[in-house]
Amino acid sequence: MTISTHTPSATEPAAAPHETYTVLLFSDRPEVRDRIRQAIGTRPARNVTVDFVEAATYDECVAIVDRTEIALLVLDGEAQPGGGLGIARQMRDEVEDCPPICVVIARAADRWLAAWAKVDATLVHPLDPMTTGRTVVELLRKG
Repeated sequence: MTISTHTPSATEPAAAPHETYTVLLFSDRPEVRDRIRQAIGTRPARNVTVDFVEAATYDECVAIVDRTEIALLVLDGEAQPGGGLGIARQMRDEVEDCPPICVVIARAADRWLAAWAKVDATLVHPLDPMTTGRTVVELLRKG
């Protein structure tokens, strides 16, 4: 058996390091969290792995952000009784070094609310896995 080793030359680009990020999914509905998780996937890019933590309530969301190193918040803008837009605005105003925030909304017309909430990105239901994955990777690398 021959094992081939390759040493990159000075002209070859170095491979990007593999990164693992923790993403918080917030929705009061488990099926919405499942759809978001499936749209993102655990490997949204070749060198990016995502570990998910979930919150079903406002209090859980705040507690997780307080005690866990979160790289990205993905919040359901339609959650009840407290929606992701309200949580996003509060996190932006109150959390020092707040991670990037993406809110999933039901209508593209609600992007003005997302701007008010100071989110970094919005996604619209139904989620397109290509757009979702690309958006998440951009936010993770930016964060």
